[in-house]
Amino acid sequence: MSKYSQITEFLEHFLDNEVNKTGLKNVVVGLSGGIDSAVVAVLAQRVFKDKLLCVKMPSHYSSQSSLDDADELCKDFGINAIECSIDPMLKPYEELNPDMDNLRRGNLSARLRMVTLFDISAKNSALVLGTSNKSEILLGYGTLYGDLASAINPIGDLYKSEVYELADYLGVSKSIIKKPPSADLWAGQNDEEDLGYSYAELDHAMKLYVEDRISKEEIVKSGVNEEMLEMIITRIFRNHFKRKMPVIAKLTSRTMNHDFNYPRDITL
Repeated sequence: MSKYSQITEFLEHFLDNEVNKTGLKNVVVGLSGGIDSAVVAVLAQRVFKDKLLCVKMPSHYSSQSSLDDADELCKDFGINAIECSIDPMLKPYEELNPDMDNLRRGNLSARLRMVTLFDISAKNSALVLGTSNKSEILLGYGTLYGDLASAINPIGDLYKSEVYELADYLGVSKSIIKKPPSADLWAGQNDEEDLGYSYAELDHAMKLYVEDRISKEEIVKSGVNEEMLEMIITRIFRNHFKRKMPVIAKLTSRTMNHDFNYPRDITL
């Protein structure tokens, strides 16, 4: 059995088990036409079939190729999908705030998409599946309460380079696998240009630092770019707050996330 055959089997069981624990049967996925949401959609379709609903949420910054890729994926795998543009919310806010820079615009777009997705999930008694990979989560390359939000995330422990390999195993179309990674948050936006390095370079260094726990000095000696490694380590620690629940000021004898801790799926 190949590595990605085992990973696929595990993630299918994970999704089935975690969703069933909640008593819900339906799931929703925000489908962008990118590699991460494509992989999550295909995994979910294998488990939930017609109980999966994918939601395309374009804006005027979305490329036509992304929309076409999302449509092709749904056709290839028989996935149910609807389109719900965020433009009626995004454009009026942009008009009210003409000084918005790309960072604010991108964060707002990501949060409007998640607002939309969670409302659709409420309408359909469904859970929102996350599409953020481990590379993005570690680097903080995501929007708090935007694309980082979800009820369950099946790919959060897969580096971006591993998501590409899983996509290939699952049969995701080459047009999705080969195109430059982008969240289409503004015109011409490219993930690797934003980060300054390719995901292959970043993932190699992060695996040495995070998984193998090799010292910074030894990693540099192995040939990894020191400037890139410093950027990675800075981002990992600077963005740690994005990976934690909000900190609650402790005033009583038992405070949530301090000493009132129970498993997520505890029952009476």
